[in-house]
Amino acid sequence: MQFLLAFIVVIPLVGAVAALLPAPPGLKGTGPDQAVLRHGVTVTGAVLVAAIVLAAGFDHDHPSKMQATTDISWIPALDVRIHLGIDGISLPLLVLTALLTFLCALYSYFKPPAGPSPKAFVALLLVLESGTLATFAVLDLLLFFLAFEMVLIPMYFLIARWGGAQRQAAAWKFILYTLLGSVVMLLGLLLVGLKSGTFDMVALATDNGRGLTSSVQVIAVLAIGIGLAVKTPMWPLHSWLPDAHTAAPTVGSVLLAGVLLKMGTYGFVRILLPITPDGMHTFAPYLAAFAVVGIIYGSLACLALVRPGSKGDLKRLIAYSSVGHMGFVLLGIASMTPTGVNGALFANIAHGLITGLLFFLVGAVKDRYGTADLDTLSGATGAALYGRAPRLGGLLAFAAVASLGLPGLAGFWGEMLALFGSFDPADGLSRPAFLTFMSIAAFGTLLTAAYMLMVVRRVCMGEKREAPQLADVQTYEFAAWTPLVALTVLAGLWPAVLLGLTDPAVQKLLAGGKS
Repeated sequence: MQFLLAFIVVIPLVGAVAALLPAPPGLKGTGPDQAVLRHGVTVTGAVLVAAIVLAAGFDHDHPSKMQATTDISWIPALDVRIHLGIDGISLPLLVLTALLTFLCALYSYFKPPAGPSPKAFVALLLVLESGTLATFAVLDLLLFFLAFEMVLIPMYFLIARWGGAQRQAAAWKFILYTLLGSVVMLLGLLLVGLKSGTFDMVALATDNGRGLTSSVQVIAVLAIGIGLAVKTPMWPLHSWLPDAHTAAPTVGSVLLAGVLLKMGTYGFVRILLPITPDGMHTFAPYLAAFAVVGIIYGSLACLALVRPGSKGDLKRLIAYSSVGHMGFVLLGIASMTPTGVNGALFANIAHGLITGLLFFLVGAVKDRYGTADLDTLSGATGAALYGRAPRLGGLLAFAAVASLGLPGLAGFWGEMLALFGSFDPADGLSRPAFLTFMSIAAFGTLLTAAYMLMVVRRVCMGEKREAPQLADVQTYEFAAWTPLVALTVLAGLWPAVLLGLTDPAVQKLLAGGKS
């Protein structure tokens, strides 16, 4: 177990270096480009298999216990350690990252993104995977920061080199926003580590803020929270996201929505809730307020984009929908209750599965039509995907109703639990205020249903016009998308699979490290 976790984090880096080397004779296939793309599938596949084995060997009877731990002194002068470990909170995110990266590599093998040589693309994809996996596995504040920052450069180049129109501006906006947020976050992490005398996240969580004064906690939450909120993204620090998603290649959008946004909310749960509880208690109402504004703002932006004549881009619409969905995650965290935090973690996984699938599907629609502009797609009578490519249209409709939170699918449980957490927030938080937040967020679910159903009506329905038949779902697309569909249904019908992992770990986290 200990070796497996270290293998999962390190092997993508080794694979990234190997991707830049010449392919060995006899392994080039039809050419070096195919060889390096196959190398990406192989490495990400090995990481996924290792993650599944790790999940199978995980002690499910004690999910609140840190398992597969590695603890090696790295910088003794600062007491910085290479400390790795997983519990019921981080394990699902680790497996989700391994799965989505493998599916992106598989998809890219059959449909490489237009741009420079695939060598750099595969290397960047693997570095991105390593940084994301490390973020969910490390248990040292400074290592967390390094892993958190490690993903920025590969994502910048994926957008800037393999993206679409306006890719340079979108990439610069992405890197500037996240770097500025990260500088403030680093100051907060250093404040916590220096004031408490350790950067060890397990020791700090067990101490539960007793070694930090209330004023230090408030400053730390403000500083660290800004950096995490940019990555989440929380309104009003979200404006980099729509541009980045619109310009990014399909697999870039899938990874950005599916795993990178989860790094921010994971930091709130892993660092701020257990280490600075007094500071979180002070800022919880403000966090909830920003969250519900983001829910309504994201929904209204989507309704504006889907309106006929607005020239709305379908990828941009899905990006704005993420602002709303991540608002539910932040609302659950702000309630500071086991119910709300469990809902936030569940919504994290559900959003990764559903929005990852949506970006895959939108990328496929754009490839077939040559555009993601809703007015162009709809035309006079609708794009009529049901008639022209029925399987693709059916999958798009499935992903849309999953995103709007249909009961029986994964999107339902996270949002519902976040609302329940707001109905009865933690002691000391204003219940009338949180009831107001809950009511506003519940109204946001209606807006979400409105714009998602309008997307289905405009893109999938309509008369079948005299036009060439579109290519329906291809075999490689079916292979890349089926796991996401299956897991969305499984998590919706059997939520205990995920909640059984997260709940004991959340209970321990909120109790100050006491099971």
